Amino acid sequence: MIEVTASTVQDIALMSQSERLKGRPKICSDCGLCLSSYRPLMPETCAFVKNQTREIEQRLHGRNRKSGDELLFGVYRGMYATRLRQPRPGAQWSGMITTLGARLLELGLVEGVITTRAAPGTRYAPLPFLACTPEEVLASAGNKPCISPNLSVMDEVRERGIKRLAFIGASCHVHALRAAEAELSLEKLYVIGIPCTDNVAYPDLLRFLRVVSASPDTVVHHEFMTDYRIWLRHEDGHVEKVNYVDLPMGELDDVFPDSCLACFDYVNSLTDVTIGYMGAPMGWQWLFVRTEIGEELFRLIEPDLEFTDFFERGSRQKSNEDLIRILAMTNRKRTPLPIRKLIAFMQRRSGPAGLEFARSVIEMKLLRNLRHIRTKFPRHEARVIPYFVYSALEAYAPVYEKTFDQPLSQ
Repeated sequence: MIEVTASTVQDIALMSQSERLKGRPKICSDCGLCLSSYRPLMPETCAFVKNQTREIEQRLHGRNRKSGDELLFGVYRGMYATRLRQPRPGAQWSGMITTLGARLLELGLVEGVITTRAAPGTRYAPLPFLACTPEEVLASAGNKPCISPNLSVMDEVRERGIKRLAFIGASCHVHALRAAEAELSLEKLYVIGIPCTDNVAYPDLLRFLRVVSASPDTVVHHEFMTDYRIWLRHEDGHVEKVNYVDLPMGELDDVFPDSCLACFDYVNSLTDVTIGYMGAPMGWQWLFVRTEIGEELFRLIEPDLEFTDFFERGSRQKSNEDLIRILAMTNRKRTPLPIRKLIAFMQRRSGPAGLEFARSVIEMKLLRNLRHIRTKFPRHEARVIPYFVYSALEAYAPVYEKTFDQPLSQ
């Protein structure tokens, strides 16, 4: 095992996908566990070697997912559309995640918070680190949508004798962390999750911005919003908006790692709390309280929050049936501009919205990633695809079987 230092992790953050994953297993998210002394646990903890969602849910909740929304959203005790009354400067949204991490340190509930800041000289290259002051956590605000070896910091946690820890990360990190939890000798662990899909290596993110934006070097934040457009916020404050259907995916087909195309936990379901935005009204955040510890975290931040109601509109069924047919196509040509404009107009006018938009997107990812596994890694299916996926997609079984001449369920 190589000695991992801050400079080593910084070098990794700037590497291309092929450089950082060279010599790794066929499906690897570079979660960081293999960069630590916990590497021997990898075969028993990696979501891409042996997915343990069913077993971890039983340990966390005493049960697995119920039918209905839990099949898509994961087990939860409470679901809220909310945001901070006073947004944090520099945050992607209102700053709820960094506020929680900082508050845990302020109150002495933890001795450290594993989170990510931007590598020096970059806006987006994630540099995982152990924050030990509220100021360090708050300074790390802002999304870094790149694969990141967050679990590499676990050696520093052990070396410094930290027993009460908060961890902020994506679903591949959280699965491995939960699977290894009994080996970490922690007295208390708070797990704060971000929903995560289709991360890329840092050079590929820069390439994506060059393809999508008219001014890629000035993009401060970007997000795939619920109005079917990417919003790119620039240094001068203006927001550039690009329709989903206008993305030239033919130029970007190779940017997503196999790990992201083999992930079935967009909602980061094994956390104590998950904080995102996809199911909330525009401008609000989507918060899941999942565990008893999650309820403790929610009480810490609740006085600072304002709330609104959820809503839903439209139906996801037809659009995802169409997606199944699209997944079967080869050599797809880009839709002409006038038709793309019409599609974008109709999506915003009558497409799935609110919670139905979230369900639609999650099902879309499940369908796409199921197809990716079956096409590229068919022998991995039983080990990689978690138990709930087939039930969650049951409504699409007839179209799937007709399209691919193969049952949807294994």
